[in-house]
Amino acid sequence: MQERFARIWAFRSILGTLVQRDLRVRYARSWLGYLWTIIDPLAMALIYFLVFAVIFHRTDKSHTPYFLFLLLGLLPWQWFNASVNETARALVAEAKLVRSTNLPRELWVVRVVIAKGIEFLLSLPVLFAFVLVYVLLGETRLNWRLILFPVALVLQFVLQTGIGLLLAPATVLADDTIRVVRIALRMLFYGTPIIYTLHEAPQWLQTALWFNPMSGILELYRAGFFKEHLQVAPLVVGTLMSFGFLAWGVVTFARMERAVLKEI
Repeated sequence: MQERFARIWAFRSILGTLVQRDLRVRYARSWLGYLWTIIDPLAMALIYFLVFAVIFHRTDKSHTPYFLFLLLGLLPWQWFNASVNETARALVAEAKLVRSTNLPRELWVVRVVIAKGIEFLLSLPVLFAFVLVYVLLGETRLNWRLILFPVALVLQFVLQTGIGLLLAPATVLADDTIRVVRIALRMLFYGTPIIYTLHEAPQWLQTALWFNPMSGILELYRAGFFKEHLQVAPLVVGTLMSFGFLAWGVVTFARMERAVLKEI
């Protein structure tokens, strides 16, 4: 595993070039460019706010303002959703280059996670603008747990890299993997505390939600923006599962690499 990471690090300049290429291609023919990264979560946050806070009169008054709570869930989820979808197709989409170059094949997965991560970072100024407005209005107060925000970012990167290393070779060997991933992501959206808080769920369901690593990661993202108590259990489980997925992904990718190259 250490040798694999060392080899990827040795090709970091090429990795940077691949990430730049991905970002340029994505926005080459778009008038609004990276603004689409912001428009989508803002639109979804507005819809969920209208549905749950205005129409259904959300009774849980914790984690207010609710719109900020939604943004802090939807922005990381957008990174997760896009990363998992595209890492699953990372080897198939670049089949000729994967087969003909001597680059570490993991590079094609890592480049997607980083590119989508940069898009996530580019969306943060909008989040911080809303935070500033809410702070000035006295509707929220920041706290020292803001230092956990970059920890959440690193942990999410680790999780998505591990999942990508598992899915990319599986997609080469079985086309149905893409369809399964799309269905799983739709279900996982509602199994992740994005539009609701963990303590709103029944106790048995809360325990089950701990085993969704994104539950603990979202707790870290939100910790510095709300006064509510930080739940430790999903953080511990999420951290262990994130690094577990990474280790599992690295080992699985290495074992399946030859079969993948034959199939491509």
